[in-house]
Amino acid sequence: MRTSLRNHRIRLAARPHGAPVPDDFLHDVVETPSPGTGQVLLRTRYLSLDPYVRGRMSSARSYAAPMEVGDVIVGGTVSEVVESAADDYSPGDLVLSYGGWQEYSLEPADRLRRLDPSAAPVTTALGVLGMPGFTAYAGLLAIGKPQPGETVTVAAATGPVGSAVGQIATLHGARAIGIAGGERKVAHLGELGFDAALDHRAPDLPGRLADAAPDGIDVYFENVGGAVWDAVLPQLNEFARVPVCGLAANYNATSLPEGPDRSGLLMGAMLSRSLTLRGFIQREFVEAMFEDFLRDMTDWVADGKVQHTEDITEGLERAPEVFVGMLNGRNLGKTLIQVS
Repeated sequence: MRTSLRNHRIRLAARPHGAPVPDDFLHDVVETPSPGTGQVLLRTRYLSLDPYVRGRMSSARSYAAPMEVGDVIVGGTVSEVVESAADDYSPGDLVLSYGGWQEYSLEPADRLRRLDPSAAPVTTALGVLGMPGFTAYAGLLAIGKPQPGETVTVAAATGPVGSAVGQIATLHGARAIGIAGGERKVAHLGELGFDAALDHRAPDLPGRLADAAPDGIDVYFENVGGAVWDAVLPQLNEFARVPVCGLAANYNATSLPEGPDRSGLLMGAMLSRSLTLRGFIQREFVEAMFEDFLRDMTDWVADGKVQHTEDITEGLERAPEVFVGMLNGRNLGKTLIQVS
C-alpha cells in the first residue's frame, strides 16, 4: 500500500462576470486515486497559464466546451510520473500533459508526450516549443504567408505567441512591428530584434503606427482586438492577411462596446482591399505542420535565432492572482506556475 497523497486543486467556483475575482476560484484538497490500466499518476512540476482559459470559464459557445462550475481549471502541465500502470512510462519520467490547476493528475498514457530534459529545458514544452510557439508558427506561415520585404505587425508582441510571430517573420525576410503595453515591454521588443516597437498605452497609436509602417501592413497577427485593431485596419494593404488568434481586449467584456455599428466599415475594407481575415485554432494544423515546427523551432532556439522569456511564479496557490494579472498585461513572456 502506498502512502496516501493529498492533492491540492483549484476549481471553478463561479463563472466570472467581467474580470475574475478570488471568489470565482475554489481551493480544496483530496486524496489521489491509484492509476488503472493504461493510466499514470502525475505530479505537476509546472503549470501553464493561458488567456484562452478565461473563455473556457464562460458558458458562451466557443471552439471548446466550457468548464462546468466545480471543474478543476484546465491548463497544460509539465509533470513527473509518480505511479504508472502503463508499459511506456516509469516513475520519474517527465511528460507534457494537461493536468490542469492541481498538484496531481490521473491521465491516460496515450495522451502524454515524453520530454527529454537534456534536449531543452522542460518549461519550453509549455511555451516556445509547445502550443504557444506552434500557434505562432502555424498561424503566421499557413495563413499570414509573409514574403521577403513585407511588413508583419503583431499585437501582444511580448507574449509567448506574439514574440515568436515577430521573430519568425524576421527569419522569413519580413519587417516586424510589435505592439505591446508599457515601456518595459517595448524595450524588450528591441531586445528580440523587432524592427519597430509601439506602446499601445501611449497617445495616438494610429499616427505612430502609420509612421512605423510607411508602406502599410501586409500581415497583421491579431491577438488583442479593441483599440489596437482600430489602429491597424486603416493601414492594411491590398491583399493583406490577418490570422485571428485571440481577442484579449474582449475577454472580460460583459456587453458589446458602445458606439455605432462598424461592421459595414470592416466589410467594406475587406471587399475594397481584398483582405483575408481567418480565425484559427492551432490544433487544425497539427497533423500537417507540427513535426516541421518542432524541427525548425528547436533549431532556431538552439541557434539563438528565436529568443524566449519565461515569467515563473512559485506556488499553485498563487495561480488565480497571476492569471488575473496576465489578463491585465502584467506578464512578460510565457506565464508559468512552478508547482513542485
